[in-house]
Amino acid sequence: MLIADTHAHIYSPDEKAYPTIAKPLRPPGGNASVEDLHRTAKQNGVERACLIQTSTFYGFDNRYLADAAKANKSWAAGICTLNPDDTHSPGMLIHYAKNYNIRGMRSIPARSRKLDDPGVRALWKAASGAGLVINVLVSRDKAEELDRLLAAFPKLRVVLDHCLNLKAGPDYETTLKAVLDLARHKNLHAKLTFLATGSDQPFPCASMHDACLKIIDAYGAERCIWGSDFPNALWTPKVSYAEYLRLFAEVLPLSARAREQVLGETAKRLFF
Repeated sequence: MLIADTHAHIYSPDEKAYPTIAKPLRPPGGNASVEDLHRTAKQNGVERACLIQTSTFYGFDNRYLADAAKANKSWAAGICTLNPDDTHSPGMLIHYAKNYNIRGMRSIPARSRKLDDPGVRALWKAASGAGLVINVLVSRDKAEELDRLLAAFPKLRVVLDHCLNLKAGPDYETTLKAVLDLARHKNLHAKLTFLATGSDQPFPCASMHDACLKIIDAYGAERCIWGSDFPNALWTPKVSYAEYLRLFAEVLPLSARAREQVLGETAKRLFF
């Protein structure tokens, strides 16, 4: 069974070649380079990975991501993040796609705080023309704007990062409802990376199982993907890389076919 990790952040140990933003969010203990990711993935039987631009470390400077994606194209694909308020960003997206093994872009709201913003739409248009995948990172308050954009770009493949940042707590039900409502857009895919980040419990993160199963049922396993949130020491300190994979490979009551799709086949179709 092909296993593809669709959500891994990478950090270069060479901060002279790849300078950080002011006050970067650092992974404890380091060990989060693209080489560290590859080693961890291989140890867990993971064959492919999406490298997600680490904005909390590099901002909009995608150089490490781009270089790593190009140098490791046999197993990795890059997902960059570009500034929707910069008019050069659509052209930069095309440049990265043509020259650096960038297969998608993480989309965030513009300076206006709107997702449905002209700058965001320009980037989505560029991604659509280049056959790239949009990974949209927003919370529930942007669900209506996302709904409009998905309707405006029905042929663009879009991934919902962290499922509107779904988590246990007072907003759980309303956020889950919004994620389920968006499933009517057949071009939208659910990235199931919220179990460890959203749970108020350690492994096996039981408080998020019901939500995960409902999302898989609403979207279909063919529109759902797994990701590790690497480096786990930073992003999921209560759940290791191996445990996060076990949630989908063993713990959740999925059919064999659904496991194949969530763990690798959907990602292969989208990114590889």
